[in-house]
Amino acid sequence: MGQLTTHVLDTSAGVPAAGIRIELHELAAAGAKLLTATTTGQDGRCAAPLLTGSGFRSGRYALTFHVAEYFLARGVTLPVPAFLEDVVVRIGIAQPSEHYHVPLLVSPWSYSVYRGG
Repeated sequence: MGQLTTHVLDTSAGVPAAGIRIELHELAAAGAKLLTATTTGQDGRCAAPLLTGSGFRSGRYALTFHVAEYFLARGVTLPVPAFLEDVVVRIGIAQPSEHYHVPLLVSPWSYSVYRGG
């Protein structure tokens, strides 16, 4: 059974990014629909898959990682406005029978994302 998961690593501190708020939207012709909102745990991962089961189907989705909130909560001084406030990653699910894992590596100044396994 396929699923969508993520985890976040804070590359500026070299630690899992605990406490990052994440929203998942389905992107459809009628507009964006919020499917779930969650927060990463101490290991930088979500407690459960973002999508799984019958809700995990082909389509376009957007993951929004609220990174400025995270860095401010850690006491990092950011400019106003922050260089990266939110990181929005748009993905396509073509094979819902597969595992789509979306790791985010982030600092206050940059990010990298890829499809993991």
